[in-house]
Amino acid sequence: MCAKQTSKPHNLRGGARLLAAFRNSKAGLRDIWISEEAFRLEVVIFILACPIAFCIGSGPGQVALLIGSLMAVLIIEILNSALEAIVDRIGPEQHELSRIAKDLGSAAVLLTALFPATAWGLIFLNFLGFIEV
Repeated sequence: MCAKQTSKPHNLRGGARLLAAFRNSKAGLRDIWISEEAFRLEVVIFILACPIAFCIGSGPGQVALLIGSLMAVLIIEILNSALEAIVDRIGPEQHELSRIAKDLGSAAVLLTALFPATAWGLIFLNFLGFIEV
């Protein structure tokens, strides 16, 4: 992750606060894009899969489920990267608790990835006419 820190003045209100939050979020997305190959791959899958969701989903609910399930993977990947950054910030030495924290974050990404795999699989089988959902 980039070492640049953004200031967080607590006196901002209204539109200025929203603008500051947007800038911080944009910086976070830039940081994860630069530093995490897994995130870049997941974004490419997301971009390629979105049009397919409109083709195989039967109705807005299924399309939302297909796209939302992929978005969940991106969100959990961001949280996992944040967790890893915090652990790395604590110190470079090997520690069992650091390993556990990082492994738990990785497990969260894995389990979240099962969500789109299941949703896409079932909806695709429905699209092909093999099952009725």
